[in-house]
Amino acid sequence: MDKAMLIEALGRIVGPAGLRHDPVDLLVYEYDGSVDGAVDTASPLAVVLPETTEQVAGVVRLAKSAGLPVVARGAGTGLSGGAVAQQGGIIIALTRMDKIIELNPLDRTALVQPGVINLELSDFTRGSGFFFAPDPSSQKACTIGGNCAENSGGPHCLKYGVTTNHILALEVVLPDGSVIWTHSSGDGMPGYDLTAAMVGSEGMLGIVTKALVRLTPVPPMTAVMMAAFPEMDGAAAAVTAIIARGIVPAALEMVDNLTIQAVEPAYHAGYPMDAGAVLLIEIDGLPVDVEETSHTVEQICREHGCNEFRAATATKERELLWKGRKMALAAMGRLAPNYYLHDTVVPRTKLTATLDRVAEISRDANIPIANVFHAGDGNLHPLMLFDRRRKGDVERVLDASHHLIEYCVGIGGALSGEHGIGTEKRGYMTLVFTEDDLAAMAGLKRAFDPELRFNPEKVFPKGYVCGEVRALRNQARAQQLMATHDIYPM
Repeated sequence: MDKAMLIEALGRIVGPAGLRHDPVDLLVYEYDGSVDGAVDTASPLAVVLPETTEQVAGVVRLAKSAGLPVVARGAGTGLSGGAVAQQGGIIIALTRMDKIIELNPLDRTALVQPGVINLELSDFTRGSGFFFAPDPSSQKACTIGGNCAENSGGPHCLKYGVTTNHILALEVVLPDGSVIWTHSSGDGMPGYDLTAAMVGSEGMLGIVTKALVRLTPVPPMTAVMMAAFPEMDGAAAAVTAIIARGIVPAALEMVDNLTIQAVEPAYHAGYPMDAGAVLLIEIDGLPVDVEETSHTVEQICREHGCNEFRAATATKERELLWKGRKMALAAMGRLAPNYYLHDTVVPRTKLTATLDRVAEISRDANIPIANVFHAGDGNLHPLMLFDRRRKGDVERVLDASHHLIEYCVGIGGALSGEHGIGTEKRGYMTLVFTEDDLAAMAGLKRAFDPELRFNPEKVFPKGYVCGEVRALRNQARAQQLMATHDIYPM
């Protein structure tokens, strides 16, 4: 099928208004939110913007008949290259599938299409006394479908869990164009938990077209506290002490002085400009519990060197404190033209040592690094600040990134807490997973997508996506062993 025939066929499925194929229109789809140099850009043959599950399935069946790759895309806010069409093909952009189909307060669920924006779902359900707990910093723009693909987190995931903990069932278009509903075996359904397999699979197993999400009741009382410390070490030690005391805040975030220098002049959140670090601690629940826990948290912070503590219970005060944290990335433009946002995880007890190592990497590479992260669960987001127009900056950032990732993994951390692997970190997967691990994962991929057309060149290092690689290698070794030692199979 030549390109003209393909475009005509796609137009019949989604209509002229739902099709983009002009090279100028495709430029915006060559990128996601990743840093230049960390993820290669690539242009699709065409982009479709369906409005129904049937249209998605029709496009997938057409792509299968034409032997073309398919990449699902949400708002494009991802940071690991997951929505970039590395092998060309067709991008299915789901942003027009943006309806909240049903709200069920009795069951505490909502049925939504994948293009629903994260924050808009909580805004819609809050009037009924509920909210959607996973809240990435990009929640004003990112979509539920993208959250499912990347298993997104956010500040409130410390207490409430990441996306997978809030997805009950999914409608999914499979690589052959068939449509299925998954259900969670965790809720008593027999069989494999296909919902859990889909969430976090980065669009490699199927395309989500509807999601039944779990809603969380709005707590009776919420308090947000700001604790300022002269040094980051004291703030990190306070984080560990709070959790060790058995307190699980709704959120426990940290920003360093460099981040404060960017945020405070822009948004006036109330962070002391001379603080080495600021903790944001949110406690929610019954009023008596919130008040008691808040008092304990203040004591712990002061024991670890906090020199300024402020509590906010009024909505506007809380929103202002959070605005500084949520807008930290946007404020970085005040410090540098570009930044590379990392996403690694380390044990909480290793926070102080990790921050010291980040400072060393910053000095060695001569790159400013701002730290803003989910301190409660050890999910770090170092921001490496640079100017891509300056010769050598991108290369130095990528080299520094390599040292950071190796260190975090070496002390028992993880490659990603919420941004996914995509193309950005696929080459690092062997630092964490064995050959057998990767072969098993690739086997799952092939079970859903034997032709390897859904979101190719993502997650797996080159050579591992063929799930039978390890099995064939073992078979060859066994045959060699039998030939050498005259061992015969039973």
